[in-house]
Amino acid sequence: MDLALLRTFVTVHRAGSFTRAAALLGLSQPAVTSQIRTLERQVGRPLFLRQARGVTPTTIGDELAHKTAPHLDALVEIAESRLEEDSSLRTLHLAGPPEFTAERALPALTELTGEDGHGFALRASFGTADEVLEGLAAGHHDLAISTVRPRGALLSATALCDEEHVLVAAPGWTRRIGVAALRRAGPAALERVPVVEVHESLPFVSRYWAAVFDSRPVCPGTVIVPDLRAVLACATAGAGLAVLPRYLCAGALERGDVLALYEPTVPPLRTYFLAVRTGTLAMPHIARAHEWLERAAADWC
Repeated sequence: MDLALLRTFVTVHRAGSFTRAAALLGLSQPAVTSQIRTLERQVGRPLFLRQARGVTPTTIGDELAHKTAPHLDALVEIAESRLEEDSSLRTLHLAGPPEFTAERALPALTELTGEDGHGFALRASFGTADEVLEGLAAGHHDLAISTVRPRGALLSATALCDEEHVLVAAPGWTRRIGVAALRRAGPAALERVPVVEVHESLPFVSRYWAAVFDSRPVCPGTVIVPDLRAVLACATAGAGLAVLPRYLCAGALERGDVLALYEPTVPPLRTYFLAVRTGTLAMPHIARAHEWLERAAADWC
């Protein structure tokens, strides 16, 4: 049985789509379709059920994937190990949210870029959870950090760490609101306070209000800027209240640039996931970066 056909088959099985598999393999969709039909003729049974959106493997298809995928991944590992011996430097493509990637992931990974004989070049890009996962699935990235756990067989993910969210404002606002008033009146004491956020939908503030106050925020966003570091800068300058990851505002809290308006018994948390395309951890430089980030994340929680 042709290994190229099996490689295409496993890619389609993991991607759940001829179109996405074609993009990952660098082939045209008709070429992928033709290869799958050839393999189906050799097997004598249909391997996929064609649907309006993608394909679903048949029982035979699932069985064939289960038997062949580990061996194909092992062959990839052998090939990549040989490539690594022949090349002094591989390139790792990482994608994730701008703040977490810049503040957490990149500083950790730069320790690996200079390793004698085992380092790699590093390329990073930023985006939303949907954007980085779509880019990973399309083969544009090797690793993706996301606040959404990917679904399907094409991508696999590991929980990396949790971040705690804190409701903060500049000292002037805390004096004006009064901590006692906030404890007494709850979110009603904040209705006239401007909000600084990353998007018009107020994702951080809305999540905090729902988890802590069991309500929705009333005040619309006054300052909208798509970077949490800029949100912190605006909150520090007195633009209004903001909900920020504690790791990002810890220094400002220690200096007194901003103060925590409320300290709930159970603070809201958000989980980050480290995602890869299934099978790519067979590549040594991706596996090393994945392991290194997992190890570093133990100190981030």
